[in-house]
Amino acid sequence: MGLLSDPYRRRALSRLILRLNTPLCILCYVAGLGWFLGLAFHPFTLRTYMSENAMGSTMVEEQFAYGERALSYAREFAGHKKKAGGIPVAWLEKTMWNLGLEVYKQPFSRTLPFPDEARERYMVKGTNMYGILRAPRAASTESLVLSVPCSEGQQNNQAVGLMLALASYFRGQIYWAKDIIFLVNEHDLIGMEAWLEAYHDVNVTEVHSSEMLGRAGAIQAAVSLELSSDVVTSFDVAVEGLNGQLPNLDLVNLFYAFCQKNGLLCTIQGKLQRTDWDTLPAYVHSLQTLLLMVLKQGSGRPQGDHGLFLRYHVEAITVRGINSFRQYKYDMSTVGKTLEGMFRKLNNLLERLHQSYFFYLLPSLSRFVSIGVYMPAFGFLILILVLKALDLWMKLSKCDMGPEERLCDGNQGASHTATEESRPGLLTLVPPLLICHATGLVLYFLPVLGQHVATQHFPVSESEAVVLTVIAIYVAGLALPHNTHRVLMGSGSDRGWMTLKLLSLLYLAMQLGCIALINFSLGFLLAVTMVPVAAIVQPVGPKYVYAVLLVLVTPAATLLLSIFLYQELIEYPVSLLECWQLFLQAVAEGLLDHYLYGSIVFPFVAIFVYPCWLLLWNVLASKGNWKRHSLGARPSLRGGASAEPSLWGEELPAAAAFSPAASGGSGRVDGIEACRRPGPSTPRLLPRGRGLDLGLLHAKAFEGVSVAAPCELAVGID
Repeated sequence: MGLLSDPYRRRALSRLILRLNTPLCILCYVAGLGWFLGLAFHPFTLRTYMSENAMGSTMVEEQFAYGERALSYAREFAGHKKKAGGIPVAWLEKTMWNLGLEVYKQPFSRTLPFPDEARERYMVKGTNMYGILRAPRAASTESLVLSVPCSEGQQNNQAVGLMLALASYFRGQIYWAKDIIFLVNEHDLIGMEAWLEAYHDVNVTEVHSSEMLGRAGAIQAAVSLELSSDVVTSFDVAVEGLNGQLPNLDLVNLFYAFCQKNGLLCTIQGKLQRTDWDTLPAYVHSLQTLLLMVLKQGSGRPQGDHGLFLRYHVEAITVRGINSFRQYKYDMSTVGKTLEGMFRKLNNLLERLHQSYFFYLLPSLSRFVSIGVYMPAFGFLILILVLKALDLWMKLSKCDMGPEERLCDGNQGASHTATEESRPGLLTLVPPLLICHATGLVLYFLPVLGQHVATQHFPVSESEAVVLTVIAIYVAGLALPHNTHRVLMGSGSDRGWMTLKLLSLLYLAMQLGCIALINFSLGFLLAVTMVPVAAIVQPVGPKYVYAVLLVLVTPAATLLLSIFLYQELIEYPVSLLECWQLFLQAVAEGLLDHYLYGSIVFPFVAIFVYPCWLLLWNVLASKGNWKRHSLGARPSLRGGASAEPSLWGEELPAAAAFSPAASGGSGRVDGIEACRRPGPSTPRLLPRGRGLDLGLLHAKAFEGVSVAAPCELAVGID
């Protein structure tokens, strides 16, 4: 308490923080990046383990032997699908009914906010087919889901065949304690969203569907199956869900355990884990896998149908069968055994999966990084904003100290008046805040609402109109602070832009901190780019350099860089033109994900991050006169002249008079400590201790004699 109550100790602490602020910020940024890069290092990760006691994989003996039946179902489904031009509703209904399932269908429709040119659709209509296997040993209070997306063309036909074969096998078993739902959803994520909303009797995305006629119990877990061939060489597990949500780690561990038991190769992010973990190539491999997960999670897009289950607190994963050029291949019987073992273990659960982690990163399937290990990397970056905000707050409070603490303590009445005049009111900060956030709201609402007007006046499609409107509003926002700053902020002052920057830094820290709790990857990607530039930007110094840096760390530039990095990590590099095309496609998909599935990435960037970035751009466009230390009232000189401390090197008035001591050593000039030193030409005010050292480099300095020669003033505040 003495450190806070004693003004001298408090002032010493503030001087220490001000002096070490920049080195501490650099150290924090290096520590944050270093910590994140170290997450892929094998000794810093933990080995995955099963937390649920009821899910030991060795307690199950898999007996699935319906591999040939699965292939037969797949061929029949492909033929009827080609004939119907879509999902063969009648054939699926008949087949599921013959297997002894309760069969239901769910028609749905959805009009997109603008055409999806990537999939060439606008009015989406489809039908979901699902059959329910009632548990003979329970009262239908809980259920499991095996879903298969019905894709266009010949893709995923094998998955439908395997699902029907599993339903046939499961129907003959008597140990089921949970209902099992076999779902075939049309139009991938849109169909899955329609089914989930109808099953839980909610409507969050304005999809239109018929009433759900048949329900099972509360869904405990789900597996989405995708197969590209009759045989597979490996399985890839997708875990990233909507808005960066992840399933319980035990579900991932369960599938990996059964893959190991049945000899299946299992990958994550398309990469096999290496055994030589203590080598540099193994570290680089793990780092690439980790970065791919961060980029996918940061996008907020569900990487499979499982991603929509997570919103309803249903643990789910997507399993993709890959047929590559690897030597070992596995048939449908082996794949069916793996899925059968998973469902039998999930059938033994007495409660929802909750004992393992929900927040983690996976450098491999056998190692994971928990939230307690990766969060410090983000914390170091946020600490930079806090340190810079503290630095600005201390500088702003210099002139608010008492008379005994004031450095500019010459004429207290005059300095108090000057301080009050230079202190901006809080109302002056309201216009830039309102304008920046109004621009963000325009960026959020106008592209979709104004697409029809744009297509009438410009030769573009609706999708192109939306994307180009987003880019136009985004770029037009750069001109707002420059054009409105003088009108709204007057002539500008150092305290004005410093107060605005202090508010911007705290606002940015709050935003990044909140989003990192939901989606760590998104928060970290924004922090690693925006934080260093936000800390150094100011309206003085190399403004053009600051402007270029600030433009390079916009959310749009971060997205462009992420796309380029992602293509490099998947070993499919692209040119600048191709990267730009992917950028435009990503913007369109980001808007569609928000309106179709409820992704929060686009509204978060448009309404919060972009206005905060505009505030920093407003700081750069401010009229700043401050260099080094410039706060405090103007020290007055005899004869009514005043010294302006906000300019380093400003000339004193010609009539300014001063009074050195009779000994020629030192004296005071209305609160400014003077010292006589021999030398040619110019008097300067240089920092020395708590006072201001006036070096008289000109001879003839007597009390009452004016100095007519021009001189320069430099003020330093400790």
